[in-house]
Amino acid sequence: KKSEDSGATAKADVHPKSVHHATKWSEDVENFYRFQQAGYRDEVEYKQVKQVDMVERWPETGFVKKLQRRDNTFYYYDKQRECEDKEVYKVKVYKY
Repeated sequence: KKSEDSGATAKADVHPKSVHHATKWSEDVENFYRFQQAGYRDEVEYKQVKQVDMVERWPETGFVKKLQRRDNTFYYYDKQRECEDKEVYKVKVYKY
């Protein structure tokens, strides 16, 4: 039997107040792109679903380094930018 006051229920589900599509590349857009490739809205949702406190990042760039998808396979990302200009408009930027 699962306890009702496990860590999962302690953090209320946080939902974004608004969303828009990115128009130009930035470091934030790069990280949104990486989370969305792995099947998550953003870092907030990733931490809720995977119940982790930290996301692995490249120390040199601050970009996300590794993410675990919902099916438990891993995505590994390079230090350099991966979101090409032609992909930028597909990235959703969430505001809380």
